Amino acid sequence: MTESPSSSRIEDIKEFYDILGCIEDWVKGCRTLAKCNGRMDWPKRGVYFFFEANEQRSLSGEGARVVRVGTHAIDYGVKATLWYRLRRHRGSVSSGRGNHRRSVFRELIGEALAKRGDCQFPESWNEKVEFVEKEMGTNRSEIRNMELELEKLVSLYIGKMPFLWLNVPDKPSPNSKRAFIERNAIALLSNSQNNEIVDQASECWLGRYSEQPKVQNSGLWNRDYVDQDYDPKFLIDMKSLLQDWK
Repeated sequence: MTESPSSSRIEDIKEFYDILGCIEDWVKGCRTLAKCNGRMDWPKRGVYFFFEANEQRSLSGEGARVVRVGTHAIDYGVKATLWYRLRRHRGSVSSGRGNHRRSVFRELIGEALAKRGDCQFPESWNEKVEFVEKEMGTNRSEIRNMELELEKLVSLYIGKMPFLWLNVPDKPSPNSKRAFIERNAIALLSNSQNNEIVDQASECWLGRYSEQPKVQNSGLWNRDYVDQDYDPKFLIDMKSLLQDWK
């Protein structure tokens, strides 16, 4: 039996989207990766929030709902920037090539596209390259060619998804504010926890074709943190970081 969501969670989700609205005003609108490059004014480090066509909020208010939350470089010493991570998700603008093994976002989108019937699903998609080389007797060039059609579809799909980002200029660490915001934003928005459905995914959402229960149940293109409780203090951090950014 589906439980009614707590009023506090709904209010926290509303506050979350209010903050995103302020971010959108500050950065002068969402961007799409198909039209982005590294010369734009990206902060060095941050948290990003993707939306998706036809995915709308309902119980928490009006407007597009977030379908993916992520960050980068949360291990000590990792130097990857926000743009470097976004570029990994996007793939190549010119060729459409990408590497889903370096982007869980790409992996999940690709699997769902193939299961929906947009193209044939490569047997190698969910396997490590080393395993495919050994078990299927193919080299890396052949593997890339087998997966190219789906990689191109993923690049097109993600490239059209609007997104926002928050500047979080901290050092790489599992205890960083970026990690804290990512983890708790996902937990807040996820519909996996206690069957409390807020802003349910539409009937036509691509994620419904995913074979990943965490994607289907959460309504997000995330696997980590979707079954966890959230700490509302991350909203205070988001507001403070936005004021500092301004």
